Amino acid sequence: MDASTTKDQTTIRANRAWMGILSGFCASLVGIGLARFAYTPLLPAIIGAHWFQPSAAVYLGAANLAGYLAGALAGRPLAARMTATSTLRTMMGLATLSFFSCAYPLDFSWFFIWRFCAGLAGGVLMVLAAPTVLPHLPPSRRGLAGGVIFMGVGAGIAASGTLVPLLLSQGLRQSWMGLGAISLLLTLVSWRGWPAEQKAPQTKPRKTPNSLALRALYAEYALNAVGLVPHMLFLVDFIARGLGLGLRTGAEYWVLFGLGAVVGPILNGHVADRLGFARVLRVTYLIEAGAVLLPTLSGGASSLMLSSVIVGAFTPGIVPLVLGRVHELLAHHPAEQKAAWSKATVSFAIFQAAAAYGLSYIFSRTGDYQLLFIVGTLAMIFAFVIDLTAGCRNE
Repeated sequence: MDASTTKDQTTIRANRAWMGILSGFCASLVGIGLARFAYTPLLPAIIGAHWFQPSAAVYLGAANLAGYLAGALAGRPLAARMTATSTLRTMMGLATLSFFSCAYPLDFSWFFIWRFCAGLAGGVLMVLAAPTVLPHLPPSRRGLAGGVIFMGVGAGIAASGTLVPLLLSQGLRQSWMGLGAISLLLTLVSWRGWPAEQKAPQTKPRKTPNSLALRALYAEYALNAVGLVPHMLFLVDFIARGLGLGLRTGAEYWVLFGLGAVVGPILNGHVADRLGFARVLRVTYLIEAGAVLLPTLSGGASSLMLSSVIVGAFTPGIVPLVLGRVHELLAHHPAEQKAAWSKATVSFAIFQAAAAYGLSYIFSRTGDYQLLFIVGTLAMIFAFVIDLTAGCRNE
């Protein structure tokens, strides 16, 4: 084989790899970035247009979290029956259909079902997208590639503060239709980029290697979900009402949160490629703990900016780190990686939903914003302690 042929084959493989990464980016943008986070700025408009009462509209938001948990559980069984690629395409289509369906609020149950379907699609896409793409890349590039894939989540958060208000100027129904059109376009862009994959054979479950380290990682990821909830749910309200700075100022900090979410996954993945996922993940817990605690220490602009950007960066940025750590722990057992990542995603989904309801209950009883951030900080510190303890026991 001559040098030109080898070069051509290398170029083809590189192009296929980047197409796979682009497909993964589109999947996370549609399934999580838009299907979950675009609802937040739409919520006041839904209430203002009298589509639903405030209490009902909040429950519709919770439907997405319930669907996400169901999707995280269903992802691997669906891929075993079809293929990962077919499942990914189907779920992106389902998320797209949910946007168009939500443009017509026929009744509460109709809207609830489609918000649940949007969450279901997001959970399946989170479980399957990156693990379908990353095995086709060199290990030294998987951190950066994972960062690009999960940057789609950050792009959705940023769009929730910029694109959605522009769509709302055309009307609420037009906003849902616009999100559906964007989702459809991204689905078509990703359609042919997924790596070729055969239907996975049914295999008897085996005991997962490195069980102690993996169980610790599941617990850490779950606690990380708890630590992120105060910012995800209460940051804007804390700034607007808790500090008395107004909704406009709160929205400005949410944009900073979104900008951090865009760059966080790529930066984290790139650093982890160089330093190792275990080391970067352990430091991450401490950085997150400090950033979550900052609003309780100072309500100054610099503290709020730093906290918004850092927590925003790690909201999607923690995902490629945990996925990379799963691959590190199961480097010699590639067949077990998807199962382990599915379990990690399920643990995250359960604790995120529980924290959302739990912290909302605490706030409804106490009205204390600082208590929420302290709970989040303690969760991050606990994750660090578990990681440190498990690391020492494995050394």
